[in-house]
Amino acid sequence: MKVRKGWRSLRALRHYAYDADTLERYLSAVFGTTSFGDAKRRLCIPAFDGFTEVHIFKTPHHHDYKKDWRDRMLTVARATAAAPAYFPVYKDRGRFFADGGVWANAPLMIGLVDALTCYQIDRRQVHILSLGSGDTEIRITNNQIRRGGLWYWRDIISSAMHLQTQNAVGQAGLLIGRDQLLRLNAPPMPEHPIALDDYDRASRELPPIATRLVDEYGDAIRDRFLFAPAEPYSAFYGPRASQETAL
Repeated sequence: MKVRKGWRSLRALRHYAYDADTLERYLSAVFGTTSFGDAKRRLCIPAFDGFTEVHIFKTPHHHDYKKDWRDRMLTVARATAAAPAYFPVYKDRGRFFADGGVWANAPLMIGLVDALTCYQIDRRQVHILSLGSGDTEIRITNNQIRRGGLWYWRDIISSAMHLQTQNAVGQAGLLIGRDQLLRLNAPPMPEHPIALDDYDRASRELPPIATRLVDEYGDAIRDRFLFAPAEPYSAFYGPRASQETAL
């Protein structure tokens, strides 16, 4: 196991760590040929495209969202899962996508902005449940202060993602009121954080943490977010829009 992880780490210095064929087979088995427009719940899923611009795949829940419903669910899943250094950039009909977690690691601001711009609602009507999967505690080291350089700042991407999460949570709290936002997350692990691709540790250590959080916050989650089923949205475009028109 250690030898395999060591080889994977060395290989990842100049090549993506994993082949995406296995991931694609599993996603194909789940989604088949389903289109993004078939989703019954409003979705805004971040990625970034080959021109290093942000991209958000949006279901057709607003009349301005005319394009993304045509994409396959598989395309959206592969695009947002293409984490740099772990999976190759996803290529689809001349487009190139990578994981939106680079710029929207905590995408709650995407949902909040979408809700406020698409619907005539007051910001105090919005309640947000934000679920994290564990943070890395960020500290500036002595070597970063004294020497700098790419080697000592090699973990800057992880740091940037952590800080983006803090910023998004803070902005959302200011906009709707911190009492309207419930953020649940695993505690920081400053000594030995769980690597993004360490399935063994994640599957072993995160479920007990999740159980504790549910025990502590389960009643609040039920009362604030799970009091009634969400109705399917009315689609403006795509197959669901045609079905609703026929009805």
